[in-house]
Amino acid sequence: MQPQDARVQVGRIRFRRALALMVMTLVLPGSAQLVAGRRDVGRIAMRIWFGLIAFVLLFLVVSVFSHSFALWFFTSTFNLGLIRFALMALAVGWALLLVDAWRLGEPLALRQRQRLAMVGINGVLCFSVAGSLLYASHVVNVNKDVLAAVFGSSTVTGAHDGRFNILLLGGDSGADRWGLRPDSITVASIDQQTGKTVLFGLPRNMLNFPFVKGSIMAQQFPRGYDCGTQCELNSLATWAADHKALFKGVANPGVEATKEAVEGITGLKINYYAMVNLRGFQKMVDAVGGVTLTVRDRIPIGGVGGPVTGYIQPGTRKLNGFQTLWFARSRESADDYSRMARQKCVMNAMLHQLSPQKVVLKFEKIAKASQDLISTDVPLSEVDRFVELAMKARSQPVRTVSFVPPMVNTSHPDVSMIQDTVQQALHPRAKSSQKSTSGAKSTGTSAHTGTSTTSRQPASQGTTGGAFGSLHAGYAANQAEDLGSAC
Repeated sequence: MQPQDARVQVGRIRFRRALALMVMTLVLPGSAQLVAGRRDVGRIAMRIWFGLIAFVLLFLVVSVFSHSFALWFFTSTFNLGLIRFALMALAVGWALLLVDAWRLGEPLALRQRQRLAMVGINGVLCFSVAGSLLYASHVVNVNKDVLAAVFGSSTVTGAHDGRFNILLLGGDSGADRWGLRPDSITVASIDQQTGKTVLFGLPRNMLNFPFVKGSIMAQQFPRGYDCGTQCELNSLATWAADHKALFKGVANPGVEATKEAVEGITGLKINYYAMVNLRGFQKMVDAVGGVTLTVRDRIPIGGVGGPVTGYIQPGTRKLNGFQTLWFARSRESADDYSRMARQKCVMNAMLHQLSPQKVVLKFEKIAKASQDLISTDVPLSEVDRFVELAMKARSQPVRTVSFVPPMVNTSHPDVSMIQDTVQQALHPRAKSSQKSTSGAKSTGTSAHTGTSTTSRQPASQGTTGGAFGSLHAGYAANQAEDLGSAC
């Protein structure tokens, strides 16, 4: 073999060795140091690496048998802080090991092209590995910040009669506009064991309703809400904002006044509230890639005080955030109660279409949207509980009961009937047993109204304002055993 050929051969061997050390560090950090020198560094790195693998495997095994543990782990700001710094340290350490593996490959002994190739390979690997880990650290930090910002309350309340009752309010809002009248008022009553959910819808224009006894608003209006003019349910936020002195120590007087009214009307004890900013909701829908909805009628975009700028055409399709927002709130060529029905269909679609896999893939966008989406008093320590209940609710039908015409005269509501209907919806077997004992016929008819409480058959109905039913007959999505089948 000629000396020139020998040098070329030796150069190739050195290049392959240098390349092998880089690949070894990429696959098994510390292995290059263990075989090529600096064994103490290699041992430490490999112990850390195998320790991380063991931790991840143990975590996965525990999570398989205990979903609540996984939810708790990833909703704890302390744990997320540890994960963030661990990822940052791993990024720096791995990058240093890659640089050291490049050094162990003796780049100065390589030919010029080989040296340049190794520099390029090392740079790409360092950038890819460290960049990916640092980005993951950033995502974890975003999650931590969102959880801390949104779920700031520390007051924990237990279930009432085996259920958590969450007041859901929706309307336009901003940094200084949470006092505006809500467009949507719903109570989500969730079974603490099964996650089975009943949505109770209250019309924003309800009049002459009472407040729960002993509350601030009951002291001001002992005979029911009679503020003089426009004393509708959704005006409570404005009234409370004008009388903040009555709500000493209350963070959001408008929500507190509304909660006291909802408790007085339904007889339910509210655990927490969640106020949804509809503009933030638009961002959330865009963040998850849209929501698939069945549009029954052409839905106007705009109108009612402004021009109609377009339409959402009929059909089953994936709507973006802007379209979903108008599907939920449009009142042009419709009424408040058909809009309530459409809003419940959006809730149902979000519950069943927002999968854990989609949340992971779209996490950063969802987290950023969440900061503009919601204001709530759900404590951070309870987030894992409600995420787990939401997961359970996904596999079950959602029942809806709305206190709207023809069941309820919103100008003079029969509060006793409303509260009986609430209990019948939450405990149908107990109510049926009571009726059977008293000799009543089991017809599924409300004793107060004579209105069927079973699901309507939407296929046999026409549509009004994009919802099955009509103002006179009622809307299927407002009174349904299975909300999905009524949409």
